[in-house]
Amino acid sequence: AGNVPVVFVAVGDPVGSGFVASLARPGGNITGFVSYDGPMGSKWLEVLKETAPNVTRIMTILHPETPIHQAFWRSIEDAAPRFRVEVTPGSVHDAAEIESAISSFAAKDSGGLIVLPSALSSANRDLIVALELRHRLPAIDGTAGAVKAGGLVSYGVAFEDSFRRAAEYVDRILRGDKPSDLPVQLPTKFKLVFNLRTARVIGLN
Repeated sequence: AGNVPVVFVAVGDPVGSGFVASLARPGGNITGFVSYDGPMGSKWLEVLKETAPNVTRIMTILHPETPIHQAFWRSIEDAAPRFRVEVTPGSVHDAAEIESAISSFAAKDSGGLIVLPSALSSANRDLIVALELRHRLPAIDGTAGAVKAGGLVSYGVAFEDSFRRAAEYVDRILRGDKPSDLPVQLPTKFKLVFNLRTARVIGLN
């Protein structure tokens, strides 16, 4: 299997996760397309604050052992003073911890959520959205699927573009290029999606 070229899509931190040596020169037999890098955390904070200006407290739903989530959190922490918000990590591992973290946080006013993209948040999407609506918490997610499920706003990678570009890499490899010579690429196209019905439900104009 080690001799089979691999082109990945939607990997959060391929260097930190040990998949490649560097973005410019991945080495080995693997290359591909990153979903998000660490500074994206501050962008989610910015979009949430612009969407819901009255938010002064923000909790980030994250999986603490995931390297890219650690990078997102550092970015959010660094950006918080610029947007005059207090940020709190909501470290979770399962549905029970998600419900406990969000419900406890919602006990005080002026709160909002950043839901970091992960298998955990995707698997519990309906629960997270239900809690956002129950507690009238403005929230931003990294995937448009959350907005379709009833979430307020998402800002994330246009994955159809990443998959198209991945197909181009596969074509180049089949024509003789080595994966180690094809740099890992960051996303270049993003989508901003709002759910206006949810905005009305939670009282945003």
